[in-house]
Amino acid sequence: MDDAFQPNGLTDKLGVEIDPELLSLALTHRSYAYENGGIAHNERLEFLGDSILGQAVTVHLFTRHPDLDEGALAKRRASVVSTVALAEVARAIGLGSHLLLGRGEDQTGGRDKDSILADTMEAVLGAAFLSAGADAATALVLRLVEPLMADPERYGAAMDPKTSLQELAARLGLTPPAYAVSATGPDHHRVFSATVTVGEVSRTGQGSSKKQAEMAGALAVWRDLSARD
Repeated sequence: MDDAFQPNGLTDKLGVEIDPELLSLALTHRSYAYENGGIAHNERLEFLGDSILGQAVTVHLFTRHPDLDEGALAKRRASVVSTVALAEVARAIGLGSHLLLGRGEDQTGGRDKDSILADTMEAVLGAAFLSAGADAATALVLRLVEPLMADPERYGAAMDPKTSLQELAARLGLTPPAYAVSATGPDHHRVFSATVTVGEVSRTGQGSSKKQAEMAGALAVWRDLSARD
């Protein structure tokens, strides 16, 4: 087992008792599975966790916001369950350090890729459901995403960080965001890096596509500037 895998520490952060084998499976990326003889990986649990996440967030928004119409509710739900938002949740609990990744994925920054973090977060939710039941899994979802749902401005930032950053820069009287994108790795496994700059603030995001990298970088700059706004 990978030294980075620390089920007890992660379980403590989650606040839910998850079966160790299920937790290990939830943290197993397909790249690790393929390098270790085609063992099981987390995509089935990810499928389950996606449904649990969607239902928990939908019911919460519906019951807590009787004043919002269907369109507004759908927009808020989409932002909370987006890849960017889930990756933010995953980083908040240090999920990246626990991932079981293949060597190549690990060496190309897989532990901090939005897509991998978001997918693994969903797999962990699936494991929590199977281990502790529906109520515990729902409570876990709401506890993890509460910071996003409590801050309305994050809805726009998580869904469309590039537009949100452009609007924030204009409001602060700063120059429009500048994007510098580069890529490394072979064609079948490209890793994109986007350095986003607004004024004196510059941050770099990574992703498996140019768009993902730009969104990650834009959200990082948006966070910094929002703290100063």
